[in-house]
Amino acid sequence: MVVQTQKYNSSALKFIFILGFVSLCADATYEGARSITGAYLGFLGASGTVVGLVAGLGELIGYGLRLVIGYMSDRTQKYWLITTLGYFINTGVVPLLAFAGRWETAAALMIAERVGKAIRTPPRDVLLSHAAINVGKGFGFGLHEAMDQTGAVIGPLAVAGMIAWGKGYQGGFAILVIPAVLGLIVVLVAQLLYPNPREFEEETVKQEGEGLPRVFWIYLGAVALIAAGFADFPLLALHFQQQIHLTPSTIALLYAFAMGVDAVAALIFGRLFDWVGVNVLMLAAFISSGFAPVIFLGNPNWAIWGMVLWAIGMGAQESVLKAVVAGLVPIERRGSAYGIFNTGYGLAWFAGSAIMGILYDVNSLWLVAFSVVFQLASIPVLLVVSLQAAKSQS
Repeated sequence: MVVQTQKYNSSALKFIFILGFVSLCADATYEGARSITGAYLGFLGASGTVVGLVAGLGELIGYGLRLVIGYMSDRTQKYWLITTLGYFINTGVVPLLAFAGRWETAAALMIAERVGKAIRTPPRDVLLSHAAINVGKGFGFGLHEAMDQTGAVIGPLAVAGMIAWGKGYQGGFAILVIPAVLGLIVVLVAQLLYPNPREFEEETVKQEGEGLPRVFWIYLGAVALIAAGFADFPLLALHFQQQIHLTPSTIALLYAFAMGVDAVAALIFGRLFDWVGVNVLMLAAFISSGFAPVIFLGNPNWAIWGMVLWAIGMGAQESVLKAVVAGLVPIERRGSAYGIFNTGYGLAWFAGSAIMGILYDVNSLWLVAFSVVFQLASIPVLLVVSLQAAKSQS
């Protein structure tokens, strides 16, 4: 019996590695593209206003669509089909940017990429949750995030290399066909090898009533506070450029460094979650609350330490936040839960980033206060979630 259990755990771990490799390839593809799409739109004649509108519209459509996709995933139970469709759109359109002769065409492809990501994310998270529960929710999601962020480092570096080699924007986008095709092949093979990942998991959360558990909504409130107080990297990059006077290449390297820290933090906090549960998010929120004062008020030489704190918060969020959902919601509603979770997280992030952008133009001190207060405010809410989760399991 022990041997069979170990074999089962090994199979679940292999499945996580395979999905992680798919995400690595996908992130290498679209993060590689996103590192130059803003400049590319400008090269094609778009104004700054157009660049901002395209980026904002893509994110808005993407996060809104996740709500619908999560519900559809649960209703149809076609998790693999929807995931695969999403990956084909998400990564398939990226190399086509090399042939966009007008900014309108490039903008449409950029929005399509965000739509593809929205389609594949909720059902992919459900598939991943089945295996993660088998090996440890935190470790499973943390390992996936670490591989995901590895791709986020590789892609931009590959694009930068092509541009430095003199191949221009077209060469930068064209090189991304390699991870795109490789990831799509692996996702097709994965569903042949593991047609029903749900077999990895036994029902752990009892179904009560028609809606999602009350503790899920409380948890979503805590997540919204964390997201609202967490600044997006473009705002940090603007500060590094205008106030600290770092060169674009230095900022890009700083971002790549942060993604590396993110990957390590995801593994560490994922494992800690398996040991101490939701409480680890309180620690992560406390640590990441320090990035804003260090970056925006500290000595310019402290910028790298501020990015370490920022990356730790990002790594913990990307791994543990989704792992918690898997333990709070019944299997039958998990797609809907991930759709709602991703939408709520994204909208809170968008609203918080917009507010912090306005505050940055007024006074950096107000930005810092907003960021710190909102992140720390999530801690007592997370405490309530931890107590209720412990009560339901007792």
